[in-house]
Amino acid sequence: MTLRWTDWPLPVLDALRRGVAIPAHPLALDANRKLDLVRQRGLSRYYVDAGAGGLAVGVHTTQFAIRDVGLYAPVLELAMGAATDWTERPLVMIAGLSGRTDQARKEAQVARGLGYHAGLLSLAAFQGASEDDLIAHAQAIAEEIPLVGFYLQPAVGGIVLPVSFWRRFAAIENVVAIKIAPFNRYRTLDVVRGVAEADAVDRVTLYTGNDDHIVLDLLLPFRIEAKGAMHTLRIKGGLLGHWSVWVKRAVEMLERIHAAIAAGNIPQDLLELEAQVTDVNAAVFDAANNFHGVIAGCHEILRRQGLLAGTWCLDPNEGLGPGQKEAIDRVYAAYPHLADDAFVRQNRERWLA
Repeated sequence: MTLRWTDWPLPVLDALRRGVAIPAHPLALDANRKLDLVRQRGLSRYYVDAGAGGLAVGVHTTQFAIRDVGLYAPVLELAMGAATDWTERPLVMIAGLSGRTDQARKEAQVARGLGYHAGLLSLAAFQGASEDDLIAHAQAIAEEIPLVGFYLQPAVGGIVLPVSFWRRFAAIENVVAIKIAPFNRYRTLDVVRGVAEADAVDRVTLYTGNDDHIVLDLLLPFRIEAKGAMHTLRIKGGLLGHWSVWVKRAVEMLERIHAAIAAGNIPQDLLELEAQVTDVNAAVFDAANNFHGVIAGCHEILRRQGLLAGTWCLDPNEGLGPGQKEAIDRVYAAYPHLADDAFVRQNRERWLA
């Protein structure tokens, strides 16, 4: 049985296409590296109350290794519980799908059974595969659930995907969005061009995953010529690991960006946020150490806020990089207006109840 995006409740489809903030959901572990149910649920509640328009679960920030320890379905189920029990707002629920075709198909079936609307399709397991093989894989998984494409940066396991791939991928009828996250302007343009050349501008909504370029991704129009016609595309929202922290401020920023675009007036202080947010991301994602501490850095912010008990990852070798703690100290002091610590303090006890 195929779930089509045309089967979605209209408020969910409207939210995705309008552009919302979708945090990439971390994994809450205890000191024994076992799932902390209370804190895992508490994170979801935090995101909902902060105004997130959806949740992405089982993705890179959740740690791909959850599949190896039997946590994929339980973690998806916990987040769906928060999405349905904690709020009546329509949330766009996206499940990470990874591995070769058999594994990704099974994960899509699990996600669909739990009520998820779409799958974020990782192609990291297809290193060295041909473009035809990649498209065949995507077509097979699209027969299970609507797809959100995922251009994952090579530094954390992604593969380089040309315009021709994105043209063919966007032409798949059950593709509803693409998360653009190569951390590279040339490759970002490849995705935009591919969508335009596939005549999929109205069906495929673009989301930024470029955590190093969030504000300008959301502000800038892309004027693309395809098949003799000019198209204007915009990246409407964000599906970001960076937005797993300080979420209330991220939601507010996205709302300001949408309002500024609608008014045709981009304030100078909004432009100034680009460098500030990127500076924060460099610290949180551990850019200085080639993203070694990318997940632990998100955990560190949440630990400081009392939402996580520690920065533990499933892999004991994965933690903060050299100097990363000091870098986070610096950006915390430099940009207090980007943090939502007061909001968390006011609500943390309720979320962790």
